[in-house]
This record gives sequence, structure tokens and C-alpha cells, in this order.
Amino acid sequence: MTLPSSLILAEKSVPRYTSYPTAPHFTPAVDASVAKHWLGELNRDASLSVYLHVPYCRAICNYCGCNTKAARRDEPLDDYTETLLAEIDVVADATPARRITHIHWGGGTPSLLGPERLARLADKLASRFDFGAIVEHAIELDPRTVDENLARGLARIGVNRTSLGVQDLNLHVQKAIGRVQPYETVARCVDMLRAVGIEAINLDLMYGLPHQGVDDVVRTAELAAGLEPSRFAIFGYAHVPWFKPHQRLIDAAALPGAAERLQQADAARAALVGRGYEEIGLDHFARPDDPMAVASREGSLRRNFQGYTTDLADALIGLGASSIGRVPKGYVQNAVDVPGWRRAVEAGQLSIVKGVAFSADDHVRASVIERLMCDFAVDFGEIAAGAYGRQEALDDAIPPLRDLERDGVLHLDGRRVTLTDEGKPFMRLAAAAFDAYLRKGTGRHSAAV
Repeated sequence: MTLPSSLILAEKSVPRYTSYPTAPHFTPAVDASVAKHWLGELNRDASLSVYLHVPYCRAICNYCGCNTKAARRDEPLDDYTETLLAEIDVVADATPARRITHIHWGGGTPSLLGPERLARLADKLASRFDFGAIVEHAIELDPRTVDENLARGLARIGVNRTSLGVQDLNLHVQKAIGRVQPYETVARCVDMLRAVGIEAINLDLMYGLPHQGVDDVVRTAELAAGLEPSRFAIFGYAHVPWFKPHQRLIDAAALPGAAERLQQADAARAALVGRGYEEIGLDHFARPDDPMAVASREGSLRRNFQGYTTDLADALIGLGASSIGRVPKGYVQNAVDVPGWRRAVEAGQLSIVKGVAFSADDHVRASVIERLMCDFAVDFGEIAAGAYGRQEALDDAIPPLRDLERDGVLHLDGRRVTLTDEGKPFMRLAAAAFDAYLRKGTGRHSAAV
């Protein structure tokens, strides 16, 4: 990394911009009644993406930033499944829209539900919605919990893409993060999935972990690339112990500093590009024939709460505790706590407790941020002119963009922003220049790199 101010930039705190407005700006003003009205306004032919959140794992990894808890018995899983089944009916009754194009199971470890519970939920969805147009049916997996029975069960319900949490393949790092998972475990999981016909496999890696060095990151990337997955996602560890208290189990003194995090991100990027993977946005890589690489080249890549996606659905329906949905009028979020979520569903109500209604300005700024995050460039004057009839409508972003230009992060040609190769890791800082909410005060966010 050659930017003279790169270390200062890397330590700045900014949102990840998987949405705009970002989740800290959701309020109780958007409640279940508002959400029901918005869902009711969807056209019957509207395309839907469904996200099902399962907030359970067998054990909690020290680094985890997800909304999940440990479930060592089956009773919580049984109870959660029953409530999800009821929630599908509640949501289906609230909207005329029926055409599902994408399904994503997240967590936690959603596969912890097991083949039978997953099949019941998939069958329920199919009974209330139309599965005829499904493009992608994806699930997040912990390789340590996958066996042949589960792999066959996933294939039976139509799963065609899986994301495996790998993180790091060096034993000393795995011990430090509380997730011992040998390479052989991951390779065996990949083999089992391919044996049942699930060829689209993503691997999730991390840098910035305790006791992790550049050589560790490169070794992990090289070993993982040898498994020939379709995609990679490489995330920087976000140390937020004030938000996730179990992260206090990680020795903060053992975490790489900003300079080494930059080196690790660069090294992982170089290793995967050297293996023929195309760089996608901030932190994804894909084989040239993967739909995400195609979408990136065609300018149709999108970004949502799962990160980069090819999902073009009109609305995102969130099911399960803490799930976030998106409809044309705004974002909606379910109760984060399982008891609160369950009480609402058992009363026959949506469990929405907060959200945000989109303003016209939100739509415009969200479009600019998304294109910048997906394409490394955006003409915000052109977008402003299309929305407001005047190119200068978003010129409040120019001063912070000029600062980033002086730092070598981007070029500003009129109102067209283009990230430099050295500046790409700092794209969230460029996106923040368009964030009207951030200027009004913000919560604590993770480091920019």
C-alpha cells in the first residue's frame, strides 16, 4: 500500500454500507402496522427474495459478530421452527406478492435445524408462495457440522449455493478465535456437497484475526483456492467488544495493527487474483463464469444485508428474529430477541419493531453509494440530474471527496468519482461522503479496513 496516509484512513470508523440508511438509523416509528401496510401494497407479480435467520450455533466463536446464541439441546430448535412456520403464514397473509426468486438461510448456523426441520420450512414456503422462478437458493454452513445426510437434505429442498465459514486454516489462529477447523474438514465438506450436485460453493475468509500474520492469510487463501470454489468473501475482523461482549475473549493485544491489516488484505487479494478469480467490489472474488462476476462486468451487481449479490428482487422478506426486510417504501426489522419475536407471531402479527421510511433523498444517495461500492466508480452528478433535474444536488459530498482525492484514494473528474487501485480498500470512506445521516452523529462502527 503506497498511500501516504493509509494508516490514518484505515483506522477511521465507517459503516459497511450493506444498506442506506444504515441500521443505526432505524426507529420504532416503523412498526408492525406500517410494515403490514407496505407489504399489502406490493404487486401480486412482484418478485421476492426471502431471508430466513436462524440465531443458533452449537458454540459461539470468539470473533463472531452475528446475532446468534449457543443451542446445545434440540428444544430451542424445535420451538424456533414452529414459530418460523407460523411467521410464514403471517407474512403470506399480509402481502399479495407470491413470486420468490431468491432464498437465503443465514445465522448463526441455519443448517443446525437439520434436514427434517429445513424440509418442513421449505415445504411451508412452497405451499404459500410460488417457487417456479427461483434463481438461487443459498444457505450458510459451518463445515464442522455438515455430514452426508445433511448434504442430501439440502439438495432435496433445492439448495443450489452454499457459503462455508472457513475464516483461517492455521491452527494457532483457530485456537485464538475459538474455532478449530482443519483443512481436511473443509475439503470433506466441499466433496460431500459436490457429490449431491451442489456445485456453487462460496468460502468466507477473514483477515485481522488475533495472532494472524500475512503468511497465514496467504496460506489460507492458497489452500482454499485449491478447493476451486465459485466465490470468495474476505472480511476484515471487526473487533466490537462493546457490542459483542464475547469478543472480550480475544486478546486485543494480539490483533494486527492497521498497517498489517492492510498488508493482509492486499496479500489475500493478490493470491486470489493470481489464481484467476475476479475482484468483485470491496471484499468478494469470483470465477469469471460465476453469475456475480458476470453481473459485475455488466454493471448489474447489487448490495444488500448479505453483502454483494446478484439478487434483483423487488422486495426482501425477512423471517426470524432480528431479520431485516426491504420493500419499496423502506426497511423493516423484526424483534431482535427471540421471545419478543415469538410473542408477536403467536398473536398472528408481524414482529416488526423498527425500520425507516425512505425519503426521496435516501433513494438517490443509496443509489450513488451502491454503484460506488459495486463498480468502484459513480457519476453522482448524472444520478442527481436524473432525480432532481440538477447535477449539483449532491455537491455536499465534494469537500470530503476532495480530501480523499488528496490522499490518493480516488479521482474526482467533475462529479464522477473513480477509486484508484490503491484506494479501493477505502471505498467505504468514499461512500461515507454521501451519507447525510453520518454527519448528524453516529454510533461506533468498525475500522475502514
